[in-house]
Amino acid sequence: SAAEYKYPVLGLVFLKYVSDVFEAQADVIRAKAVDPSSDHYVEDPELRQELVAEWTQDRSFYEADNVFWIPEDSRYSRLLAQGKSPNIANILDTAMAAIEAENPKLRGVLYRDFGRLAIDAGRIGDLLAIIGKMKFNATEHGSRDVFGEVYEYFLGNFALEEGQKAGQFYTPRSVVQTLVEVLAPFEGRIYDPCCGSGGMFVFSERFIEVHGGQKGQAVIYGQEMTATTRKLACMNLAIRGIDYDMGREYGDTFTNDQHPDLRADYILANPPFNMEWDAKAVAQDRRWAYGVPPAKNANYAWLQHIVSKLSTNGRAGVVLANGSMSSNQSGEGVIRQAMLKAD
Repeated sequence: SAAEYKYPVLGLVFLKYVSDVFEAQADVIRAKAVDPSSDHYVEDPELRQELVAEWTQDRSFYEADNVFWIPEDSRYSRLLAQGKSPNIANILDTAMAAIEAENPKLRGVLYRDFGRLAIDAGRIGDLLAIIGKMKFNATEHGSRDVFGEVYEYFLGNFALEEGQKAGQFYTPRSVVQTLVEVLAPFEGRIYDPCCGSGGMFVFSERFIEVHGGQKGQAVIYGQEMTATTRKLACMNLAIRGIDYDMGREYGDTFTNDQHPDLRADYILANPPFNMEWDAKAVAQDRRWAYGVPPAKNANYAWLQHIVSKLSTNGRAGVVLANGSMSSNQSGEGVIRQAMLKAD
């Protein structure tokens, strides 16, 4: 099913991109050495050759350009050459673990369950070969954007396959763009309490760049309930060089809030509609200032959680089911009235 295979597919797409960028970084280093305007310009040809040989093995020259360090045995070309091995699934798991070990930002993020997939090694090798045809030109300014478009393309098509269930990890681009354009999150703290694959954050960063801002002037905070979807978000942000705080772990936003003291300037969210939740576990929580939401429907739990996270002048944009604005069931009308009066 799409639900089972989106993670390994996106994991391999991620691996292909970081491998292409890593391998191209050697050319970037050589170009700096011959460019008189570069801080790394070396006039003497023999000395230049010697230094470039050292620099291409120095991870600081990769980290300076936000390029992940990829161990030799984990590079896509090396793995592709082993695509017909009956042990390819375990080889991939080992390669992903090695990349995580070398890059703290990626620890606990990459897909490492190829060995558990219920498909034969030949199919995994075929998938490696198909994704291997993708080319990411790291020398072009837009290479990160191209990867982002590919990543989003896969997310969108997996979402179409999964139908309604896809809402847990994917919000349509048009919805995200509308929220971002309305809120205009140019700087400050941005939070999504049910962030899925991180689309709200990606478009917020794009908004900042389009309007002349700099990457990093907004601070990203997110939380996701499932481990696999949290990994999608972390990969989505890491590949774009976006710093983020996704909390210590995945978890239920209501019962295991990863950012208890956060006060955000902007909150963008598309929470699950009309979901049941464990109201008894947090019945006395200070977030329910306008009334304890009913256990059968978390819509007003989400809204009150979001309101509780806003800074003094904070703004929020939230996607909710149509009926949530008129429902009077289980005290929801009373909660809504209290929220409006307090505004």
